[in-house]
Amino acid sequence: MSILPSTTFPGLIDRYKAPAICLLLLFLWTTMTTVWKFLDGGQGNKIQLPMPQPYSQITHIRTNLSSTISVHDMGISEEEWDRLQKAFYWPTSDQEITELNQSTSPFHTTFSIVGLNENYKVGEKIHVIITARDHNNNLKSHGGDFFQAKLFNLNLKAGVLGKVVDHRNGMYAVDLLLPWEGQAQVSVRLIHSSEVVRFLKKYRESSFPRRHYNGYFEGPGPDGVMISEKVECNLKWGPVGSWIKGKCCCEYKDVKTGTVWQCERPKKLSCDYWVYHEQGEVESPLTPFEKQLISGKYTNVQIPGDTQIINILPSTAVMGTTERCRAGLTTPVPVGFYFGDVWKSLVCNTQRFSPPQMTNCLKQKILYLNGDSTTRQWFEFFQSNVPDLKTINLHVDSKNGPLMAVELKNNIIIHWRPHGLPLQFRKMPVADVHYLSNEIDYITGGPHVVLVFTIFAHLDFHPMTFFINKVARVRQAVIELLKRAPQTTVIIKSGNTGYKDEFVNDWYSMQLNTVMKEMFSDVKGVIYLDVWQMTSCHYSREYIHPTGIIIANEIDLLLSYICPV
Repeated sequence: MSILPSTTFPGLIDRYKAPAICLLLLFLWTTMTTVWKFLDGGQGNKIQLPMPQPYSQITHIRTNLSSTISVHDMGISEEEWDRLQKAFYWPTSDQEITELNQSTSPFHTTFSIVGLNENYKVGEKIHVIITARDHNNNLKSHGGDFFQAKLFNLNLKAGVLGKVVDHRNGMYAVDLLLPWEGQAQVSVRLIHSSEVVRFLKKYRESSFPRRHYNGYFEGPGPDGVMISEKVECNLKWGPVGSWIKGKCCCEYKDVKTGTVWQCERPKKLSCDYWVYHEQGEVESPLTPFEKQLISGKYTNVQIPGDTQIINILPSTAVMGTTERCRAGLTTPVPVGFYFGDVWKSLVCNTQRFSPPQMTNCLKQKILYLNGDSTTRQWFEFFQSNVPDLKTINLHVDSKNGPLMAVELKNNIIIHWRPHGLPLQFRKMPVADVHYLSNEIDYITGGPHVVLVFTIFAHLDFHPMTFFINKVARVRQAVIELLKRAPQTTVIIKSGNTGYKDEFVNDWYSMQLNTVMKEMFSDVKGVIYLDVWQMTSCHYSREYIHPTGIIIANEIDLLLSYICPV
């Protein structure tokens, strides 16, 4: 195809067609380069984050919510940023809807089993098609809806997750493995419509402070009497920061991670007297219409479809593997399944551990559990199930930590500590809030050391670019740890399903899981435990803190990697 029509400058084209095209291409390239440099301001590698539309009915929202973050700020390369964007890309509509009827309806959306047979055999798959429709029963013309699909049998306490493939035209496909003998049914839920995902993404990348934090300053006042002042604090990320109000600001920059925490300046005390951190209130930027879209009536709803009983006959296929649990194994969908409330991994040979076997596995081990309250659940499980494990009284809040337990006979030491700010915990000393990457830097490592960490729910309130920055710092610390002590066991616990609201929800957490997994994919010696699937296909109600039976299965999976057979 010609760049210019043949009727344009006919003499020039006829006589000097090739040179003209070359000159024109050179001119276009030079012009584009000049314009790019002008728009970029000569800084290079700049990324403009999306900005929420200023809604006149919400007067407290600032209009300068956008900020410019470079790949240098995130601590990654430009090539990695491109790869990450592809990994967590989620298709959405280009247009914002104005009426509820235009959104995906969980009542008109349906699923059907393709070519349903009378009987199947263990190891076969069934194919499911999801057809998304709006509240007027019209077929959706684009993708972006967040569905979860599973096969289950409540009587057998069995479940397995299916991978949903978005065809971006209102149609979705799911393959479901049939891993057990007996009967099963299909369940499909609309977690969030594409319209909800659209504004969830918009607000995640804004600097609107959906979560507030408190700082307590304590010290001698002007008259020498001890006083306490409570002020608002938050993360500073980008030129604008997370919030601007009041008499600003006391800034606390961690030298190693570069993380900057801001607090309003106290009226009577200096910035040196910041003593306690605490979670504050949440604040919603959503319009009334957006609140309606994400309400419980349209969120996490079972959609109608083929609920026929599927008969699964025995076969020679063996659901499981003899592969030794180790680093470097893939985590497909499904990564495992429940049967009789016991998780059976399809990736490696998992075991069940009795209390004495737990002791034997952890003998001569130092176990570092870092992250949030879901890894604290693991610490509490060990407290209750490892014989003679005694908790050391560190005179801290048992929900905030840090926590420590020991078993002297077999020299078992277990630590738990939160991952650092941002942190939605109740009032706790600032001195106890350590950044995860800094903690890893102080671990000597060795064959007797097991490091486990997770980062997800507390970061749902903040931009993806900040999460990438945090993971990049942790990754570098892990790489250095494995350099000095390559026999150290390093395990990442994925986030799990749980909340479904505008602040903390499965879509946010799933995206963070994707980034975490992608950023550690090239780091040899690191184990990734996909507990997301363990919480999404169980019959219990999904909650940010999984039920005891799920935690027990997670611990069995963890120990299967620490003490593989």
